[in-house]
Amino acid sequence: MTETPARTRGRIRAAFTEAGVTGWLHAADIDSGAQLDVGADQPVVTASVHKLCVLVALHQQAEEGLLDLSEQTVCPPPGRTPGPTGLAAMLDEVRLSLRDAAYLMMAVSDNTAADLLLRRVGLDAVNHTTRRLGLTRTHAVHTFGDFLALLKEDTGPGGPQALTDPRVVAGLRVLDPAATNRSTPRDMTRLLGAIWRDEACAPEYAASMRRLLGLQVWPHRLASGFPFDDVHVAGKTGSLPTVRNEVGVVEYPDGGRYAVAVFTRASSPAAVLPPADAVIGTTARIAVDALRARTT
Repeated sequence: MTETPARTRGRIRAAFTEAGVTGWLHAADIDSGAQLDVGADQPVVTASVHKLCVLVALHQQAEEGLLDLSEQTVCPPPGRTPGPTGLAAMLDEVRLSLRDAAYLMMAVSDNTAADLLLRRVGLDAVNHTTRRLGLTRTHAVHTFGDFLALLKEDTGPGGPQALTDPRVVAGLRVLDPAATNRSTPRDMTRLLGAIWRDEACAPEYAASMRRLLGLQVWPHRLASGFPFDDVHVAGKTGSLPTVRNEVGVVEYPDGGRYAVAVFTRASSPAAVLPPADAVIGTTARIAVDALRARTT
C-alpha cells in the first residue's frame, strides 16, 4: 500500500527533529510534475547554493553570445575571496577559462572562482536570470566576498571561534533570508527542473551545467541517501554556521529524475555535526522513494 503524503511528511519532519535541525524540503519528479513538500515556500538562506544561479546566468550569457566559455582570465593572489578550496586556497597567479572557473565553483564550491565569474557576468544578470525563469522568491544581494565580509563584521573581534557562541550566531545577518542571498526549496527544484529539461538554456549549455553539477566532490549530504552504483546524484551544497543545505537531481537507471532541495538550520552551533549532514540524504531518500511509489 502506498504511503500517504501526510505520513511521508511526518517521517521527514521526524528525521529532521532526530538530527537536531529544523528543515525545509521540496522534491519533484522532473517529468511528471509530482511533488512533495515540507515547508517548501519558506524563505531560506542559500549560502553557496546560490552558485547554481551564477552558473545558469553564465551559460545564458554564453548562449546569447555575450561571452565565450573558453575566454581566459587571470586571477592574481591579491584580493581573492577567502575560502578553503580551489583558487581561494592557491598561492600563485592562475590563468584559466571561464568554463574551468565554473568547474571549480561547482565541484569544490570555490568562492574566488564564483566571484571571478560574478565580475564577468554581474550580480544584476544573476537576478535577471532567476526572474526570467519564474523564481520569484530567489534573489542575490551579495557577492560571495561581500557575504563573507558581512559574516566577519558580525562575528566581531572574537573571530571564527566566536561562532561557537549561540548569542553571536543569533545576530548574524547572513542567517537572515531578508538580508542576504535567498530562495525557497520550491524555487530551487524549479531551477533544477529547468536545467534538466533544457529549458534554462539551449541543450548544449544545459548539458554543460548538468555535467558540472555531477562533478561535485562532497558525498556526505544528498548523495549519502542514495548509495547505489547505478543511481546518479548531481548537486550543490551550501554551508554557514548552523546552516547545511543541498539541492540536486537524483537519476535512476529506469529513467526516473527527481529534483530535491533540502535546507536546514541546526540547534547547535558546532561546526561538525554528522547527523545534520546525513539527514539531508535521509529526507531526500524518503521523499524520492515516495514519489517513485506513486508511479508503480
